Amino acid sequence: MKILVAGATGGSGRAVVTELLARGHAVTALARHASALTYLSANGSLRTIDGDVTDPSCVRDAVQGQDAVVVTLGISENPVRVRLLGPKNSAPDVRSRGTRILIEAMRTSGVSRLIVQSTYGAGETAGRLRWVDRLFYELLIKPQVADHEKQESIVRASALDWVIVQPVHLNDQPSSGNRHVSTAGEVASWVVPRADVATVIADAAENPAYVGSSVAVSAE
Repeated sequence: MKILVAGATGGSGRAVVTELLARGHAVTALARHASALTYLSANGSLRTIDGDVTDPSCVRDAVQGQDAVVVTLGISENPVRVRLLGPKNSAPDVRSRGTRILIEAMRTSGVSRLIVQSTYGAGETAGRLRWVDRLFYELLIKPQVADHEKQESIVRASALDWVIVQPVHLNDQPSSGNRHVSTAGEVASWVVPRADVATVIADAAENPAYVGSSVAVSAE
């Protein structure tokens, strides 16, 4: 498949690009500094576009000819600084704004498969958080969770073949090889390696089983 990954240089985006390349897909990585990822591909299966996901013309060019689009947009800056001062290098609504622009480009180009990484505790799973997570969300990342919720609403209303992936707290540990995936919002733990989330996202790109669903991902 030809798959666009938007937000490709973040921790999750990089993991998704790595997983998709390992499966033999032709990947287009879109990010402001996407060219930093060229080392991941030795056989020409990775195309990089240094661009802004909030630029409609850039996004239209990136989406053209793809079979699927994966969205891993986020703000990689220190959450305390972002909460107090706002993001320095990203739009505060980069998730929802970028996703909306991507969806418009997908409609224009006839691309229907959309996989979006959100976060556990947004939308339908908000009531399933532990008290410590609710406190963390309220004090540090409340605006970012709100943007995820707006993003999810845009995705659900898109009429595309969408999948929303909601991982619990992410880490950079090696793949556990034993992940818990639930369309009912259930989790087996409160942490999950990005590599495991990337596996679920790649599965969703290849297989329509989760289309129209929100999928919670945790480590067993």
